[in-house]
Amino acid sequence: MEKLIPKIFAKIKKTPRDITAYDDLFSLCRNMEGENFKLAHETNKALREKIIVAMRKRYDVSGFFELYKKTLLFDAPHFFDCYLLYLEINRRPNERFYQPRRKVLKQVVDALQMLVDDELDELFISMPPRVGKTTILMLFCTWVIGRNSELSNLYSAYSDTITKAFHNGVLEIINDPVTYLWHDVFPNAKIAQTNSQEETINIDRKKRYPSLTCRSLYGTLNGACDCNGFEISDDLIGGIEEALNKDRLMSAWSKVDNNLLPRAKENAKILWCGTRWSMIDPAGLRMELLENDERFKDRRYLIINLSALDENDESQFDYDYGVGFSTEYYRQRRASFERNNDMASWLAQYMGEPIERDGALFTPDEFRYYNGVLPEEEPDRVFMAVDPAFGGGDFVASPVCFQYGDDIYVHDVVYDSGDKRITQPLLANAVLNYDVQAMQIEANKSTEAYKEGVEAELKKHKRKINLTTKAAPSDKAKFQRIFDKAPDIRETMIFRESGKRSKAYSLFMQNVFSYKMFAKNKNDDAPDSLAMAIAMVRGTSSKGQVFKRTI
Repeated sequence: MEKLIPKIFAKIKKTPRDITAYDDLFSLCRNMEGENFKLAHETNKALREKIIVAMRKRYDVSGFFELYKKTLLFDAPHFFDCYLLYLEINRRPNERFYQPRRKVLKQVVDALQMLVDDELDELFISMPPRVGKTTILMLFCTWVIGRNSELSNLYSAYSDTITKAFHNGVLEIINDPVTYLWHDVFPNAKIAQTNSQEETINIDRKKRYPSLTCRSLYGTLNGACDCNGFEISDDLIGGIEEALNKDRLMSAWSKVDNNLLPRAKENAKILWCGTRWSMIDPAGLRMELLENDERFKDRRYLIINLSALDENDESQFDYDYGVGFSTEYYRQRRASFERNNDMASWLAQYMGEPIERDGALFTPDEFRYYNGVLPEEEPDRVFMAVDPAFGGGDFVASPVCFQYGDDIYVHDVVYDSGDKRITQPLLANAVLNYDVQAMQIEANKSTEAYKEGVEAELKKHKRKINLTTKAAPSDKAKFQRIFDKAPDIRETMIFRESGKRSKAYSLFMQNVFSYKMFAKNKNDDAPDSLAMAIAMVRGTSSKGQVFKRTI
């Protein structure tokens, strides 16, 4: 049978309108599944791609669509992405959950597939509110219990209200044959028992430990489920009030460590989902354990953090048919949090970056702002301080500073994680656009070559400035240097107000507000560049004045 596959694909290529060859190949896939499962489904996937092309070209649309459905159904019990596409295929495209969101959620679906295929032991997922996180978990549970009803699976959240809604949602998907085609995918599966009070579902037969148990973290977990399938935690922290209370956070972790995790057998898969409110929330503490304890070195885990805005300050959840959230929506939400001096909540809820509020060095209400219009008089000096980087996740950070007496207006910034081929021209363009007179680049072993690259970019435009390098003080840590300059940053620097900032400027300020003392910061490039700029001002001598000799 394997030898027939390339011959049939050749026939399809030669006569793409003839659906007969497509049908023949699909029949071949079904017939060889028992002997060669992998090849059968790989071939089926390749066939489906050919069918999609045929439908786009309007070849016998109804016939090819029916065959497309058959190929999805063939894969659906084994591949979560195909299951999701087939499950709602009778619904209008704009009414479906998964298809409009697939371009974003596919990476989550692929990670869940890895969990099912035993390529992972644990998976961490963080996404903003209302983008479909809980619904994808609900759909995942309907797939899991249909695939293997003998496994016992456990879903837990911080409240009974959430777990009850989840339980009811799973039942709705299974019991609604018009909206969802669950019974097509699992024709032999049936609901044997449900209990709304206990929030349990048994598929195929009644069992001591149900196919699915939904139970809040603070409910009765002991004896409720002996989980040998998937243990799912979904938002174990109730909100900001609980996140602000460290005793509540530690109490939640105690419940997880003593009651929830022990419900999972050694071979069970563990899935953590929810808003990352704090570094010491249950998911954070579990991550820290996996990352730093040698006894967990063989544990296979993956962390997925889908932030509201990407590295270009654009929405990652602008779904099709308007069911997501636009870039403008998220920028407005961020502006609201910033105005309320609560960037910590923005970073946690929407960016998946938990920070401890009592450790943040800078808060929005401490800064001075202007509307983006500089004073009319000539500045005393226009200069830039550069914290360099060479790609790899670090950012080149540089404020463009206009100095008027003791006031320093941060009129623009360079803030980019690209390599030197991108960042050196950005720095040179800032010099040209703002008539910068001096630039200082923090010295390290590669800085001289970086400086020469900036000089080469300026030379193309026949421009020379006072371009220097300066080594960071060797007698103090970077965090101490930023801390020492923090009062001057707050008192003398004036920043563009929210709404008057470029994408790079907004990301720069977000990095400043997320900086935390004595913590493992994701990066500290923006606040470090501000500290360097203050050092440039404090390191210059005062202006000289000429007086007539008196004797």
